Amino acid sequence: MDQFTLNLIFVGGSFLLYIAIAIWARAASTSEFYAAGRSVNPVMNGMATAADWMSAASFISMAGLIAFVAYGNSAYLMGWTGGYVLLAMLLAPYLRKFGRFTVPDFIGDRYYSRTARLVAVAALLMISITYVIGQMTGAGVAFSRFLEVDTNTGLLIASAVVFVYAVLGGMKGITYTQVAQYIVLIIAYTIPAVFISLQLTGNPIPQLGLFSTHTESGMPLLARLDQILVDLGFNDYTGLHDSTLNMTLFTLSLMVGTAGLPHVIIRFFTVPKVSDARRSAGWALVFIALLYTVAPAVGAMARLNILTTIYPEGTRAAESLTYEARPDWMHNWEQTGLLAFEDKNGDGMIQSYNEASPEFAAVAAERGWQGNEMVTFNQDILVLANPEIAQLPGWVIALIAAGGLAAALSTAAGLLLAISSAVSHDLIKRTFKPDISEKGELLAARVSMAAAIVVATWLGMNPPGFAAQTVAFAFGLAASSLFPAIMMGIFSTRMNSAGAVAGMLAGLASTSVYLFTYKGWFFIAGTNMLADTPDNWLFGISPLAFGAVGAVINFIVAYITMKLTAPVPEHIQHLVEDIRVPRGAGEAIAH
Repeated sequence: MDQFTLNLIFVGGSFLLYIAIAIWARAASTSEFYAAGRSVNPVMNGMATAADWMSAASFISMAGLIAFVAYGNSAYLMGWTGGYVLLAMLLAPYLRKFGRFTVPDFIGDRYYSRTARLVAVAALLMISITYVIGQMTGAGVAFSRFLEVDTNTGLLIASAVVFVYAVLGGMKGITYTQVAQYIVLIIAYTIPAVFISLQLTGNPIPQLGLFSTHTESGMPLLARLDQILVDLGFNDYTGLHDSTLNMTLFTLSLMVGTAGLPHVIIRFFTVPKVSDARRSAGWALVFIALLYTVAPAVGAMARLNILTTIYPEGTRAAESLTYEARPDWMHNWEQTGLLAFEDKNGDGMIQSYNEASPEFAAVAAERGWQGNEMVTFNQDILVLANPEIAQLPGWVIALIAAGGLAAALSTAAGLLLAISSAVSHDLIKRTFKPDISEKGELLAARVSMAAAIVVATWLGMNPPGFAAQTVAFAFGLAASSLFPAIMMGIFSTRMNSAGAVAGMLAGLASTSVYLFTYKGWFFIAGTNMLADTPDNWLFGISPLAFGAVGAVINFIVAYITMKLTAPVPEHIQHLVEDIRVPRGAGEAIAH
């Protein structure tokens, strides 16, 4: 059976499964649409949360980030995982006890303010729309390669599938679909890793294979990879080549950003009891760890395979791979435009090395090399191309295609639900039309979801530059706006509405200005205001790490404003105390 047919069977079969689940789990009320009727088992909710969280960024991009930057990008693993610890210990049980449907719902009621609710809605929309663009774009990349359609057609197919199960089922349909998607994506991610670990080290467990002996060279695998990279003028794989300050701030930014992501938080509103919210977070960590502990092995082994493909006789050999003899995986991915070579010295060979390295300049001159001839290598293709690089069976390639799409679609659905809930529940029901019937609200929720899908599809086809450049923008916004407001809302009886609003606006504004300025998105007379280099950064802080600083600004501004304005009403103070009492599963207020 040819590869295209296999891809079609695996991807098409998974889509039929998702649609069948949505029909079975159709939402019949607003409670089912927003929170799955608060009846989801904690283990299943943990699995659905893991799928909701492990987006295209985790499945498709993370191993690529680790492969090409190595130890420095382990901050993604530490930050994203640490965020779930914060959720489990500090947020999930208390938010579940409060008994609302959305994050703006909690902020609006806790801070007894329509303005606070609207600011929270604005922050949620900025975070979720930025994040969902990456998911739709990731789905388009996977479709363009594995189903041999153009990216826009792939986006339309993905949108149609999400439309069916998200609009029909709401949170109820999305939850059970995400359980199926988690199973698909974790199998798709681990099976190729097991095969490749066996090939390179003889160890079938990738997490152990990463620290095992490389069979061909007899060296530890990471030591062999370090050797090859240094021989080609690159930084060694296992060293830290960024500042400790930035790595620390970036990790913190990802942690508090994760804990403040609205599409993740609403998952904990779906369980029956307060204790189940904490159990759900624990199970989510277990299910996430199954992929996150494999990702470093995937990244290192794929990088080693790519280098030894180009230099089959070793990096110091005079001869490298000829362009005509390049393997099929290179030819296949060249067709997508995400991989490209240029024969700069006309020798018919492919040279890939660090042309900026002074140490390697003499070696390159001796061999007549004119620069790195792998002129394009989109890091997002690494996981999807991994089975082809390792020459694994066709069914494994088809499986990883289904897994990549499952990861993108599961998170896209969660984000779209967060967007539609904010519009239908927080804007329409709680702000502009409080007398709307439940049937009318359910219709508004479905229409909002459909509109959100249309907008996300259009943005996926025409992504703004900033969204394509960094998903960390969404994490920075969540860290600097929603997380501090939620934390203070739970643990401070004194934080008032004026302080919360001022803090959120200050955090949002400072982080947005810093990101837009240093990422080159503000222009004066056709030139960037400030180049995105450490010399220009404020106190040397990377734009991607500024979310943690924005959170601190939020806390400080909120505290100062609170001191200068009216105190919190007494009934709100009692409400906050009730939320923190860790007994029973009842809601703090009637819904």
